[in-house]
Amino acid sequence: MSKDVKAFLKIKREKSKYRPVCERVKDYKQVALLRSEESAQDQASRCMDCAVPFCHWACPLGNYIPEWNDAVIDEQWEKAFTLLNETNNLPEITGRVCPAPCEYSCVLGINDDAVTICENELNIIEHAYKYGLIKPRPPKSRTGKKIAVVGSGPAGLAAAAQLNKAGHNVIVYEKDKKCGGLLRYGIPDFKLEKTIVDRRIELLKNEGIQFNCQVEVGRDIAGSELINKYDAVIIAIGSRQPRDLAIEGRGLKGIYFAMNFLTQNNRRVSGEDSDSSEFIDVKGKKVVVIGGGDTGSDCVGTANRLGASCVVQIEVLPKPADCRSDDYPWPLYPLLLKTSSSHQEGAERQWAILTKKFIGLQGKLQKLLCVQVEFAIESREERVESRERKCPVMREIPGSEFEIECDVAILAIGFLHPEHKGLINDLKLKLDGRGNISTGPDYMTSQKGVFSAGDAHRGQSLVVHAISEGRRAARAIDEYITGESILPVL
Repeated sequence: MSKDVKAFLKIKREKSKYRPVCERVKDYKQVALLRSEESAQDQASRCMDCAVPFCHWACPLGNYIPEWNDAVIDEQWEKAFTLLNETNNLPEITGRVCPAPCEYSCVLGINDDAVTICENELNIIEHAYKYGLIKPRPPKSRTGKKIAVVGSGPAGLAAAAQLNKAGHNVIVYEKDKKCGGLLRYGIPDFKLEKTIVDRRIELLKNEGIQFNCQVEVGRDIAGSELINKYDAVIIAIGSRQPRDLAIEGRGLKGIYFAMNFLTQNNRRVSGEDSDSSEFIDVKGKKVVVIGGGDTGSDCVGTANRLGASCVVQIEVLPKPADCRSDDYPWPLYPLLLKTSSSHQEGAERQWAILTKKFIGLQGKLQKLLCVQVEFAIESREERVESRERKCPVMREIPGSEFEIECDVAILAIGFLHPEHKGLINDLKLKLDGRGNISTGPDYMTSQKGVFSAGDAHRGQSLVVHAISEGRRAARAIDEYITGESILPVL
């Protein structure tokens, strides 16, 4: 089809489509449905040929979004894939789980619904897989340099892919039984089926990357041994130290960290034995998920599939707005109310709720004592700039205490920093004020030849940031080893 420059005036944004709730809650198959290629072309035609495409600015990867939309319109799928492949090592992942900051900066979004950038991206990469456009492309020559990548999450995989393209010999170390990190063990199959992860890892293997699983660096092999054995080491172990809720009753049985809950179930679904000695059983139980983010949403969907009698999700922050406010003007990424496919499957959601106490009997959790909170705006003097700024301060509302019946509480309140025990402590790496691995602009840590990228370096963040950091760190490593690099900056 030829492009209609006025298509954005005629064609509306098509909502994402999902399998029926009554069907999908009975299994762990992908809930989102892939658009037809004809529909993808229609949606791509809504791209406006902006003079300044702010979607580039908002995408940490700098994806060529208007360019591959144009290619889709003209049915030039191979060209679209080539453009997408230039900037993104894992488009089949971001097309499924990225919150799409690019869409919130779409110029069309100023007065209409934004272009469906994320789903268009997914259509491109799945078309490429379907029609054999994706083939192993090992480097034509090798440099003879060896690089160790510690961690096989999105940052580690992106770094490994880029360094392999540069001709280096790349060996990835993963402490778990299978590769993928958070992509495999943290994200439920109903959002990201693990065959998608396996497909990409198999491609990377065929391109010459070596994967050593069930090897924990810092325990099974010393970090100093890697430094001596390899020309460079990159640490991409994620941010796995969970934030706890240290309140009265925390020691009661029935309180679990979200990632322990998700990881155990992902292992069970894949037929892999769980490392945990205690099975987290929620069947027929009242489940409360504490935390309103994406991880909490994943816990809601998992609990429903495991047969919880009811699921309540509580969040300490106030309920977000349905549309942009003056606090988040275009093209900034706004704080908006998000209703995920898991929420649609059944959950009661409550906002501005602070958990004060876990209540139990004979060592088992029975209730949560909660209180409603409000966020008052106070003016504070900004010492550095000698001016006042408005800061929201949380206050408990007197007399608003209440209880929620609860057999199982899942803490989905984020992560603090990477695990320090083992590799980080052994190498005595310098940390920043938040406990993340400190690096210079070149991603090198306080240990010469040791680099870091992704959540281990920047803190808990989006998968697209992890891929971006992996790519940037790969270029820095290439320059460190060879003195120059042809790898892209982004």
